Amino acid sequence: MAVTLFAAIVIGSTETEMKIFELSPRRGMKEIDCVSTRINLGVDAYSKGQLAVEKVKELCQVLKEFKTVMEGYKVDAYRICATSALREIRSSLITKDYIEKQTGLSIEILSNSEQRFLDYKSIASESDSFEAIIQSGTAIVDIGGNSMQISVFDNDKLITTQNIRMGKVSTREKFLPLAKNNVHFEKIVMELMEHELNGFAKLYQKDRQIKNLIVVESDLQSLTKKGQENPGPISMISGEQFQKLYQQIVYLNPDEITDKFEISADTAMLVVPSALFCKCLLEKLGAENIWFSSMSMSDGICYDYAVANKFLRPSHNFEEDIIAASRNIAKRYKSNMAHIRNMEELTLQIFDKMRKVHGMNQRHRLLLQISVILHNCGKYISLTNVAECAYNIIMATEIIGLSHSEREVIANVVRFNTLEFCYYDELATFSSVSREDYLVIAKLTAILRVANALDRSHKQKFRDVNITLREDKLILVVDSQEDLALEKGTLAEKTEFFEEVFNVHPVVKQKKKM
Repeated sequence: MAVTLFAAIVIGSTETEMKIFELSPRRGMKEIDCVSTRINLGVDAYSKGQLAVEKVKELCQVLKEFKTVMEGYKVDAYRICATSALREIRSSLITKDYIEKQTGLSIEILSNSEQRFLDYKSIASESDSFEAIIQSGTAIVDIGGNSMQISVFDNDKLITTQNIRMGKVSTREKFLPLAKNNVHFEKIVMELMEHELNGFAKLYQKDRQIKNLIVVESDLQSLTKKGQENPGPISMISGEQFQKLYQQIVYLNPDEITDKFEISADTAMLVVPSALFCKCLLEKLGAENIWFSSMSMSDGICYDYAVANKFLRPSHNFEEDIIAASRNIAKRYKSNMAHIRNMEELTLQIFDKMRKVHGMNQRHRLLLQISVILHNCGKYISLTNVAECAYNIIMATEIIGLSHSEREVIANVVRFNTLEFCYYDELATFSSVSREDYLVIAKLTAILRVANALDRSHKQKFRDVNITLREDKLILVVDSQEDLALEKGTLAEKTEFFEEVFNVHPVVKQKKKM
């Protein structure tokens, strides 16, 4: 049986890690090697907005060593992902280019939503544990160097995901020098966390009961594993057990933590901020249990590759999570959900019937669906400037699982749904949209405009629609007794752009009962 070797490398704020995996359709995904090096990139990145030359050179040397290991294994494919330590420095692209030239390796700098999505996939790769836990109210808390992501699940559905700008590295570097002692440091951090979580609970948790916390944080996880016999990939301790552990470490200095728990000095430095975050989360969210995952983003990267290349069947429907999160955003901004559901059905039918003409893929179909879901959110702010308000809401709202460029595609599709379309030369003067994304925006906008015209009254007159593509005509046969004069008139206004993009003319035919 053919086996593929895949290497996943993560450049994190405190550690750079590589895992080598064996992949096969029969055996799935198996880790065969893991090497890591502590490089504290986050301290420079978050406090100075730049990496020291010595650390960049050290990172290059580590990646060269990883490359040698990959060559020894004769890996078939690899993916290198950098997180906030490279994303948030001023010279992000320059530093990336330098590292690539020095190592001969290709690096991908992830947006925050892409980074958190891969961390989330790393947990989901341990499918049995993950699926069982999220049946009841669960918050996945991904503690990074400069921020943490809180993703709330209930009944197997993603309810919301929000980023809080408090991370274990930045919090320690910024607030420990202000503290008189460890007790004072605890007080400062807890005050800040309580303020952030009060806002989170009011807007997003409301009356929802959070029973479980799943914490993605390697430093604290290594400490909780001490004394456990054969800990699994996701191990649980009760809130009471965590409180006892918390009292043992929170007032100790890093050297004392190192001696007492036999962990590295670098790990000991970051255990206290992470423990403070977890204590506050347990208390403010009312969770009973806390789960620690030993899976890292490297596992998520490999899982993503394995599913895309059909070595694994996805254990969880991640697209449904993206859609569910988008629906919750639409509800937050009081969108007309009946209109949205009708629009989704129409747009996706048109997309599917036009595949041979537009040449787009399943991912573009998802972007179209999210565009439909969010196309009216701007009305919450202004009834006269809906398009621009919707654009700003979408660009300011992270949707886990979507890259920045994908979010920009959606925001532009929503904007041009009602505003005059900007062609590439004009769009490029105020946007970083690529030529490829521009073409996707044009195609999705044309489809959205037609579907929106067919429900202009928001009364869902086009419910039973049969769509066929015949040569240069897209024929929509609707079984309705309603007066469709408004919809037909609005469609006539939107037809020109649709024809310009696809060279296809949409035609509505009404089938009335005798």
